[in-house]
Amino acid sequence: MKKVTFIFFLLITSVIISACSSSEASSTVKVGISGSDTSIWDYVAEKAKKEGINVEIVRFSDYVQPNLALAEGEIDANAFQTVSYFDAFIKEHDLDLTPIATTVIAPLGLYSEKHDKPEDIPKGGTIALAKEATNMGRGLLLLQDAGLIKLADDFDGNGSLDKIVENPKNLQFELLVAGQTPRVLPDVDASIINNGIAVDAGLSPLADSIFHEDETATPYINIIAVQEKDKNDKVLKKLADIYQTDDVAKFIEKERDGNSIPTFVPLSEIGY
Repeated sequence: MKKVTFIFFLLITSVIISACSSSEASSTVKVGISGSDTSIWDYVAEKAKKEGINVEIVRFSDYVQPNLALAEGEIDANAFQTVSYFDAFIKEHDLDLTPIATTVIAPLGLYSEKHDKPEDIPKGGTIALAKEATNMGRGLLLLQDAGLIKLADDFDGNGSLDKIVENPKNLQFELLVAGQTPRVLPDVDASIINNGIAVDAGLSPLADSIFHEDETATPYINIIAVQEKDKNDKVLKKLADIYQTDDVAKFIEKERDGNSIPTFVPLSEIGY
């Protein structure tokens, strides 16, 4: 009887240990994104699965709910927003969230049907610019990076033409709703067009722009965000590492055809 009891005990113990090992070997991470295109995260999920991480992609239809859901613990991470948007959102809503990795930049571009380089734009030339404050601010920074204007040292990212302190070519600006910026290309010397709007208009941010953002435009790099308390979570950090592998970068370049640029920089470079 004692022998039977002992064998039974060993069997139960074996089942418990096996269950625990299985639980530890496989973790599920819910990642929130905005929109319906899950191609990049589908690819990351396949790689993560081989490392014992099951990625569940949760889609949202706006740019508000992914952060609120993360703060409430409904998802474990999200990946849909730029550093600039993230910083403003968590400040406004007093959320305890933080980035754990950078992902891509969707480059803003300067386009022209008349000139091949920013320096070719003549004195008194006209540039179309989105009139919304955040879009305008990003556009002005692009023009500064292109060497066409200089902004005030305390420029806070919010667009306003009076923030321009040097305009050596006396450039003129046509302020429009962002969606209208491709349509005026024949009528202006150049137009600053948001990434998604450019793609919808049949333009490639890398191939067709005469100047575009790169990884130095740190406020506009996209991130993976988590709750502050989870920033050192081993599974989440492993998932971030998987995202930042060379083959994921190559997949993004091929899948997005340059419309998104893999941008894997240290968190210190984006202020974290």
